[in-house]
Amino acid sequence: MTATPTHAPNKASLLIELLTEELPPKALQRLSDAFAENVRQALSTRQLLSEASETTVFATPRRLAVRLSGVLDVAADQPFTEKLMPVKVGLDAQGQPTPALQKKLAAKGLQHLSVSDLEQIDDGKQMYLIAQGTAPGARLKDCLQGVVQDALSSLPIPKVMRYQLADGVTSVNFVRPAHALICLHGERVIPIEALGLQSGRETQGHRFLHPEPIVIESADQYETTLISQGHVVPSFTKRRDEIAHALEQAAAALNATTGNDPAVAALLDEVTALVEAPAVYVGEFEPRFLAVPQECLILTMRLNQKYFPLFDRVDGKLTHQFLIVSNMPIENPCAIIEGNQRVVRPRLADAEFFYTTDCKQQLADRTQALDHIVYHNKLGSQGARIERIRQVAAWIARKLGADQSHCERAALLAKADLTTLMVGEFPELQGIMGGYYARNDGEPESVVKAITTQYQIRWTEAVEPVDLPAIALFLAERAETLIGIWGIGLAPTGERDPFGLRRAALGMISAFEQLHNSAYLPLVDEPVMLLEDLLQAAWQTFEDSVSLERDTVGAVSAFIRERYRNQLASVYERSAVEAVFALSPALEQIVARIEATQAFMQSEAVQSLAAANKRIGNILKKSSITFPEIQESLLTEAAEASLAAQIQSIEPDVRDHMQQARFEQALAALAVLKQPVDQFFDEVMVMADDEHVRNNRLALLSRLHGMMNQVADISRLTP
Repeated sequence: MTATPTHAPNKASLLIELLTEELPPKALQRLSDAFAENVRQALSTRQLLSEASETTVFATPRRLAVRLSGVLDVAADQPFTEKLMPVKVGLDAQGQPTPALQKKLAAKGLQHLSVSDLEQIDDGKQMYLIAQGTAPGARLKDCLQGVVQDALSSLPIPKVMRYQLADGVTSVNFVRPAHALICLHGERVIPIEALGLQSGRETQGHRFLHPEPIVIESADQYETTLISQGHVVPSFTKRRDEIAHALEQAAAALNATTGNDPAVAALLDEVTALVEAPAVYVGEFEPRFLAVPQECLILTMRLNQKYFPLFDRVDGKLTHQFLIVSNMPIENPCAIIEGNQRVVRPRLADAEFFYTTDCKQQLADRTQALDHIVYHNKLGSQGARIERIRQVAAWIARKLGADQSHCERAALLAKADLTTLMVGEFPELQGIMGGYYARNDGEPESVVKAITTQYQIRWTEAVEPVDLPAIALFLAERAETLIGIWGIGLAPTGERDPFGLRRAALGMISAFEQLHNSAYLPLVDEPVMLLEDLLQAAWQTFEDSVSLERDTVGAVSAFIRERYRNQLASVYERSAVEAVFALSPALEQIVARIEATQAFMQSEAVQSLAAANKRIGNILKKSSITFPEIQESLLTEAAEASLAAQIQSIEPDVRDHMQQARFEQALAALAVLKQPVDQFFDEVMVMADDEHVRNNRLALLSRLHGMMNQVADISRLTP
C-alpha cells in the first residue's frame, strides 16, 4: 500500500496544558514529569518528533504542561511488512483467497490487496503469506486525542478524585478538577477533548495578581506570556532555582543559613509546588521560645508552616528568625509577614507548653505507663518489649565490657518519651526528646546519648567508651525487633517490609562494622560477640511469654547475612564474596577475608587449586565414612606421599596465620600445593580397590580440603 502525501510536513512546537484546581504539592513534580514523558514517548512512537526535538516540562500548583519542539503535523510514510498466515490456510486449491485471508486483510486495513500483491516466504517450517508496502505516516491532528487521553490516564495519581462536570450529569476521575485545556501546534489550535474540556488557547495567570483569562498566541510564547502577563513562573525547575537563590540571599543578609540537612531540600521542593510567583520574606518570633529544644521549633516551622528556620552561620544554633516563601510578590509585605508571625506564635507556644509540662515528670516515672501501650498484639506491650531489650542490652554489655548498669538504664528509659506530650504531638521526635528529658533528669551522658541515637538508621561513627551503652541499645532494639516480628510470621515479602526489618538488619551490620573498626571486635582470638549468639540471646527473652517460630534465629541470621552479601557484592568481586559467605564466618571477619580472597585470585595457582578443591569436595560428598588418621605406611604412591609431606609442612604456618587473622598470608601459603595436587590427581587413583588404601587417600584429601577452606570456600573461585 503506497500513500501519496498531500503536502510537505509542517514542523512546529507543540504545547499541551491542563489547568486545574491546586494539585497535591508532594506529587506535583512526579505528575508533571510523567505527563511530559508519556506525551513524548507517544509522539516518538508515531514518528512525529524530529531528531532535534526538545521537551520542556512545566508545572505549577494549578497546571500540568509540556512543550515539545520540532513536532511534525504528518509523519513520514513508513514501510511495513505484515506476516499474515500460512499459504495453505490463506489460499484454496485454486489459489484464490479463503474467507480467513479476506477477514485478516480487512482487519489490517489491507482489503484492497489482491493475491498477486502478496508475497510468499518460507519461514523454515512452512510457506507464509506476506503483505508489504508503505503505510501513510501518522497525522498529529488525528492521533493527538488518543495521545493526551493515554498520557492523562497513565499518570501516577496518589489519590483519584471523582467530580461532576458542568452538565450536572457526567462524572470524571482525575487528581483534581480540571478547568481548561490548551493544545497548540505552533499558532494553530488542534481540537481535542479531555476530562470534559474542549481544547483552546486560553489559560489563567496568578489567582490574585492576574485572575483574568490569558490568550496564548503560540506554543513558543507560552512561558514568556505567563511570566509577563500572568505573573506566573511556569517552570518548576526555574521556580525552584529562583526560590533557592532568594533564600540564600535573605539568609546571607542576616548572617545566617537555612541549614544543609535533607529536610531543607524536601521543603524547597514542597514550597515550589505551592507557589506560582515566589517571594521570600523574613519573619521572627520571640527569643524566649529558643529555650525549647530547637528540634521542636524546627519541626513545627517546617512541617506545619512550611517556613525555613534560620541558623547562626558561626555556631549553627537556631535563631529567632525564619524565611517565608509567599505566593504574593508585593512592594509592602508587612501584612503577609505579620500574618505569618501571628500564625506561628501559637504553635511555638504549644511546643513551649509541652516541653515545660513534660519536664515536670521524670522519664523513669513514665516507664510504668508503657505497660498500657500496645507494641504488637502478639508481642505484648511496650513495657514487655523494654524488658526484653534491657536483657539483650545487658548481654551485649557483658560481651563488650561496657558499664552494664548504664546499658540497662538506657534500655529502661528508651521508650519512655512515647508517653510525653511533645512526642504525642510530634512522633518524629521520638528519642530526640527522650534525650533532652534524660539530660534534664540528670542521667549519665552515656545514657542520654543512647536514648538520642537509638533511631538512627545506621551507626556511622567510631565507637568510644562513652558510646558503648548507645551501641548496646542500638543492637538490642534491632535484634529484639527482628526476632520478634520475624518469629510471629511477619517476615518481609517482596517489596513489603512494614516493620523495617531490612533497615534493622543493615543497622546491625553497620554496628558490627564500627565495633570492629574501633577494636571492640578484633579479628584475632575467639570472636567476642557472634551475630548468632546475639540473636539467640534475643530469642531467649521471648521464651516465657511469646511463642515464636522454631527456626527464627537461623532465618534471621541468614536474612542479615544476605543483606550484607548483597551490600558487599557491589564493592568486591562477587565470586570472592560468595566464597567467604559460604563459610558463614564471624561478621567482623568478612571484609578482611574477602579482601584476602580477592588478592589470592591474582595468584597463578588459584584456578588449579580451586578446581582441585571443587573436585575433592565432590569426592568427599560421596563418602559416608569417618575418615581415619593418615597412615604413612599406606602412602604407596610417590605423588600421594609428596602431597602428604607438603600438607604437613605448611599446616603449622596456615594455622598460625589463621590464629593471627592473617588471611591473605594463609591463602598465599597454599600456592605451594599447586604442583603436588596436580601430580596427585594425575598419578593417583583415589578410589583404590584396597579399602584401607582408599580410606587413607580419602583421609588425606579431607585434611587437604579442610586446610584449603579455612579463609573461604575456594572451590567457588572457579569460572
